Amino acid sequence: MKNTLYKALAIAAISITLGSCSSDDSSQNVTGQGKLTLEFDNAYGTNDLILNAQNTKTSNNEVLKISLIKYIVSNVVLTKADGTTFTYPKSKSYFIADEASAEGREFKLTDIPAGDYVKVKFGIGVDEEQWKLGAAGQGDFLAKANDAGMLWSWAAGYKFLAFEGTFTSPTVTTATSFMVHTGKTGTDYNYTEVTLDLPTKALVRTNITPEVHMITDLSKIIDGTNKIKLSDNNAGGMGAMIMGGANLPLITQNVSSMFRVDHVHND
Repeated sequence: MKNTLYKALAIAAISITLGSCSSDDSSQNVTGQGKLTLEFDNAYGTNDLILNAQNTKTSNNEVLKISLIKYIVSNVVLTKADGTTFTYPKSKSYFIADEASAEGREFKLTDIPAGDYVKVKFGIGVDEEQWKLGAAGQGDFLAKANDAGMLWSWAAGYKFLAFEGTFTSPTVTTATSFMVHTGKTGTDYNYTEVTLDLPTKALVRTNITPEVHMITDLSKIIDGTNKIKLSDNNAGGMGAMIMGGANLPLITQNVSSMFRVDHVHND
């Protein structure tokens, strides 16, 4: 009986040892390259965004109907669990998020070193270093931004974010247009970066393409830490246009806080 018990315990110990080695080897032998998808899911507060069909209220008691939201996503940097980072090539790192287009909601990054990623960083807008390369240094993105309406002119620069629709308020009772555009104004460049922790690891493998699902809360644009009243910017009743002035740096601060990672799919 004792010999039988000793044999059983020995077999169990060997199995545990082999299992542990197999698991360690698997985690250490992550090699090759894979892909990763960034998904931008636009919302207003706790509600999914529906263009042209949804009334949303701000804390200033202004009611918005949003017709357009676009923003430039750029300069993606991924951080692994061990703290090392991978900077996505600058030549491929400019995208236009657009709620009205299926292609403008998901961006697939390719040739990502396999690994377990825990953090993502990206810019909103085109960084000043890139813009200083001049029109000839923008590659295909200049034409893409122009076609998408995300360029004022080359001299004026890119629109980093375009947020448009109509609004009413206690003092503006007829639906009136609004336009909020961020970008370079005078000496203020208004480019901002966002860094987000992932709630679960994104497991990039040759056979696994993680999808990082982010929620973009558009209410933060004018109703974040800094509260902006469209009614106060309604130029002679002709519509609220915020494209410069003292409000723009405040809106840029708001924009940096409007993103969060909801979940990660490792499929």
